[in-house]
Amino acid sequence: MTKKIFIAATRQNDGKTSVSLGLLHAFQKRFSKIAYMKPVGQQFKWIEGEKIDKDAVLFKHVYGLEDPLSLMSPVAVPPGFTENYIENPNREELSEKISSAFEQLSIGKDLVVVEGTGHGGVGSVFDLSNADVAHLLGTKVILVTLGGIGKAIDEVMLNKPLFESKGCEIMGVIINKIQKEKYDKINAVLHKGFERLNIPILGMIPFKKSLAKPTIAQLFEDLDAELLSGQSALSNKVSAFIIGAMLPHDAMDYLTEDTLLILPANREDLIMMALCGAMLGEQVSYRVSAIIFTGGIRPDKRMMNLITHSKMPTMLVQEDSFSVATKINKMLFKLRAEETDKIDMLQSLIETYVDVDAICNLL
Repeated sequence: MTKKIFIAATRQNDGKTSVSLGLLHAFQKRFSKIAYMKPVGQQFKWIEGEKIDKDAVLFKHVYGLEDPLSLMSPVAVPPGFTENYIENPNREELSEKISSAFEQLSIGKDLVVVEGTGHGGVGSVFDLSNADVAHLLGTKVILVTLGGIGKAIDEVMLNKPLFESKGCEIMGVIINKIQKEKYDKINAVLHKGFERLNIPILGMIPFKKSLAKPTIAQLFEDLDAELLSGQSALSNKVSAFIIGAMLPHDAMDYLTEDTLLILPANREDLIMMALCGAMLGEQVSYRVSAIIFTGGIRPDKRMMNLITHSKMPTMLVQEDSFSVATKINKMLFKLRAEETDKIDMLQSLIETYVDVDAICNLL
């Protein structure tokens, strides 16, 4: 009989996809044939005329899964979907689409890993919350939440009753992104706290700063920007960004490793500062990962030649600098299959800090 597990989260950006990605690698060592499913997706790509959730694409590429993407991502939610659904509800049609895809995925599989979307109630507006889907598929549930003490327990207890009201069993929780300096304290206190509530802790994962850094490729894609130079350096990471609204000697006080510069193309003083830093390498304390030129204005041709020779990634957007910075600040960056260093780290973290064998036994 095919085993099945639903990975949910207590809120958005708790690291549910990262945990699922690491778990699938660990499960592959323990089960012969595994499938992955994202029943309801919110961020999708058009692939061969179908809306496919980005996470389904990621898992297929990373693990070479043979199942069709249409089964791995049966429902993707485009803009306007919820409004149209409220006007014309069709729960039975959507439920059947998910159930049918799950049945086909399960054929010949030892385990199906199902990943939810956001917290337990996401999808309620069209009658397919994470709790509804877990119930529909008859899966046990693991809740992923962020490191902390009060917040972690409170958010688990906010989500747990919703799943249980649908008849879903909560197998336990995985605490993610625990700050290194607080790890021992949080580990000890949360085990006592969740034990009082009779909720097993299945994993305690420390926060790794490098996993939180987006790449230039992610920014380029999410900003829908025009790439001007630096195709070979799109894997550069970004740990901070500044708007070029100051003199170079003042800007240097804010530059750190892997800084993104956001500025109009006429700030040639700051552009030269960035290029000099790239040439000097370890002789300076800062490193500019990329430059975003704003306002739809390109650099002077001679300046662009210098930039191209430096191989500095640069891109052009139409918005002003403040609007671009605000947009970046609100972005939720999806892991990409090309980020093999991050994927390797996630897989190692799961094997080290999550009791995968306990999860298998609970299944």
